[in-house]
Amino acid sequence: MKINNLIAATYAPMHQDGSLNTGVIKAYGEFLVKNKVAGIFMNGSTGDFVSLSTQERKQITQAWSDNKSSDLYLIDHVGDPSLEVSKDLATFAADKVDAIAVLAPYYFKLNSIEKLVRYCKEVAACAPNLPFYYYHIPVLSGANLNMLEFLKAASKEIPNLEGIKFTNNNLIDYLHCKNFEGGKYNILFGFDEIFLSSLPLGADGWVGSTYNHLAPLYYKIKALFEEGKMAEAAALQTKAIRFVEILDGYGGFNGVAKGFMKTLGINCGPSRFPHTTLSDDAYTEIVADLDSIGLLEQLSN
Repeated sequence: MKINNLIAATYAPMHQDGSLNTGVIKAYGEFLVKNKVAGIFMNGSTGDFVSLSTQERKQITQAWSDNKSSDLYLIDHVGDPSLEVSKDLATFAADKVDAIAVLAPYYFKLNSIEKLVRYCKEVAACAPNLPFYYYHIPVLSGANLNMLEFLKAASKEIPNLEGIKFTNNNLIDYLHCKNFEGGKYNILFGFDEIFLSSLPLGADGWVGSTYNHLAPLYYKIKALFEEGKMAEAAALQTKAIRFVEILDGYGGFNGVAKGFMKTLGINCGPSRFPHTTLSDDAYTEIVADLDSIGLLEQLSN
């Protein structure tokens, strides 16, 4: 099944003491569905998976599964530097979510397509009835490999290969992957700041953190593009970029954006080190900054 439209990379909700607060997840899912988000990508970079224990990641998977809605497609990221941990997480997720994904090990980095396919094949085999996605994010994983070559090799080795979460700004490689075998694979675009640039290339599914906050804005960009109103679409894309820049200026985007969810009515709590947790007063300043550039009316609600 090809996933279309926006998929939110979700946060790991926490209590003030830093422990998981999975009780928020039901309301979180309802909020995303209300804003026409089609799916979620849990336990990923936005979800602070590297700061969570294996057991905590399983708790998040279980909580989303327990609150599953037919309106929200669940992708669980199960990647880990340890192949054995990844396989354990994939096995756990096998009967709880709609698909799994894995990024490359990021400490001892993979330097060949052959190694990457082997890694992915072993993880995918632990949930053989679920669609499998490779999570391509070379800026963090260090696996700066050609994804067209990956598809050529992996398509022969991984029966449940569904596609790639493509978080890279190499649009040439993206386009080749999108067109591979007549568009057979679901290549989800994962670079929010150049959402508009993906549209002429045929992108129809996107995964990103700002789809938590700005889903209505991105759907407007898509509609304007389809109407041929490129200047207006570009102006909205610029606002989306400014959203990232403004929040990043308060100590780092990931933690600040997680805290901003409280402003939208979903309290995801604090962030774990090394991300920033701000005071409520700081968010009052951020809201004023966003208002000054006309962004408040574009926020999810």
